Amino acid sequence: MLKKALQFTSDMLSQFLANKFGLDEKKVLLNNIIDADGSLPQVNQNKVIISLINIEKETAKPFYVRQQKLPNGNFADINPTERYNLDLLITSNFDDYLETLGFLNATILFFQVNATLDASFSAAFPAGLSKLEFEIEKISYYQMHNLWSAMGAKYQPSVIYKLRLITIQGNEPDAFTGAVLQTSNTAGA
Repeated sequence: MLKKALQFTSDMLSQFLANKFGLDEKKVLLNNIIDADGSLPQVNQNKVIISLINIEKETAKPFYVRQQKLPNGNFADINPTERYNLDLLITSNFDDYLETLGFLNATILFFQVNATLDASFSAAFPAGLSKLEFEIEKISYYQMHNLWSAMGAKYQPSVIYKLRLITIQGNEPDAFTGAVLQTSNTAGA
C-alpha cells in the first residue's frame, strides 16, 4: 500500500505541475535526497522530489474487529487492520532559484486544493486504498535544519506533508471458528 499511495501521489502532482506550467515531461520523482554513498542523485536535478522520511503507526483504534465471516459461514480470526501516517519531504531542486520557488509554490497549491484524494478524484486511484489525506507539518527552522543535517544534505527549499491513514491488512487468519449450525433446547428437558 505504501508504494501505491506514494506513486499515485507522485503521478497526480506531476500531472498538476505539467498542466500548470505547460510541460511535456514529468517533473516529480519519488527518490532519496542523498544516495547511500553520500552523493547527490543526478536524476533529482530539475525535479520535485518526494521522499518518505518517517512512518508512524496510528495507535487510535476506534474499532477492534478480529473476526471476519467467511463465505462458508465459518469465522476467521484476522489480525486487526493497522493504519499508518507517512511523513513526506517534498523538495524543489532546480538550477534556477526562482524556478525552484515557483515549483515549490505550485506543489503547496496542489496539496492545498487536494487535501484529500479518493476514487472520485481519478479513475486511476489505487485499489485497496480508500482515500489519501494530506496535512502540512508545522516544523521549526531548527527541526528542518536537523532533518537535513541527519540526511547529510545541504538544505533545499522544501515542505513536509503528513499522508494520513494508509491501511495495511494482511488478511492472514490466526484461527478459524466453526459456524453455529443448530441449537438445542436443553432447558425444558
